[in-house]
Amino acid sequence: MKKITVLPTWCFRDDAGNQLDLQLLRLLGAVYRRGKLTQAAEDVGISYRHAWNLLRQGSAFFGVALVEMQRGRGAQLTPLGEKLLWAEQRAVARLGPQLESLGSELNLAIAREQQGQVSVLRLHASHGFAVELLPKHLTALPLDLQYCSPQESLAALNRGSCDVAGFHLPRGAVGERIRATYQGLLKPQEHRVIGFITRTQGLMVAPGNPLCIQGVASLTAEGVRFVNRQASSGTRSLLDCLLSEAEVASVAIRGFEVEEFTHSAVAAYVAAGMADVGFGVQAGAEKFGLDFIPLAVEDYLLACHHHALKEPRLQSFLEVLSGEAFQQAVQALPGYRPSRCGEVMEVESVLDVDSQSE
Repeated sequence: MKKITVLPTWCFRDDAGNQLDLQLLRLLGAVYRRGKLTQAAEDVGISYRHAWNLLRQGSAFFGVALVEMQRGRGAQLTPLGEKLLWAEQRAVARLGPQLESLGSELNLAIAREQQGQVSVLRLHASHGFAVELLPKHLTALPLDLQYCSPQESLAALNRGSCDVAGFHLPRGAVGERIRATYQGLLKPQEHRVIGFITRTQGLMVAPGNPLCIQGVASLTAEGVRFVNRQASSGTRSLLDCLLSEAEVASVAIRGFEVEEFTHSAVAAYVAAGMADVGFGVQAGAEKFGLDFIPLAVEDYLLACHHHALKEPRLQSFLEVLSGEAFQQAVQALPGYRPSRCGEVMEVESVLDVDSQSE
């Protein structure tokens, strides 16, 4: 079945109606990575001459050079060139989850128009690199994927608004407070838990860790600028627990109120030099060339109604999760590992609660 992907695009237009060739943004990214215009042009798939023309057009459009060429030192972005590059990266990271959800809705509508009534798996979960893999592997099963917080996902499961809901449980003592928040939402007699993945969370810092940040206590150091996740996210809940455990007051952290909505957006914010440190998954840090300080390992789990496990769509879903192809894809993500992936468990074994506590 054909699937549609929704991607964000830019349009730069000046007062005279002139538009910028968006291939320039790809070229700037390649210059940043490679440090040489010849190699950057090869990466983008254009000639060296065309690369020069793009840079000249860009400089004429903005009235400022975007790349500096220095003999013996290759090419490097000017401050405006870097700002353009990171602005695009942040925008893509911010819009990505919403556009993925929109793409999911469009693909579902297309399938219904082409095939009539179709069996759909409705998954509500927080955005993450492993969840992003699911649409690519569930090729035979239409997936209605909506991104939301763990509490919102589990509430949707209880309302009957989704079939599968994602939630996080940090390992160790730091996860006890988060574990308690799920006890009213996960019901041992009604629900079952499906194993999914583990992921490592920690601090994302500039390459070389120039401010010598060691842990959450370093976030209050003079001059350190922090970028946060939104208050409803599972990652924010984990950070709050780590701060409480270390007796670090959030009001003492400069930038604690600055929020981004994905791990990639946090990483892009730090990579752009707008903050010195952010909190998120290792995969996000490595994607943007940042150093990573691991602080916690958490289980990312899925929940469903026990009666749904008999349905073909859930059986197909479990087969994909337990399959070698999906698990190898997870293994390729830095800091991610399959963990009892596709295995069905009792709620009590996960939350360690009395089965009569409903």
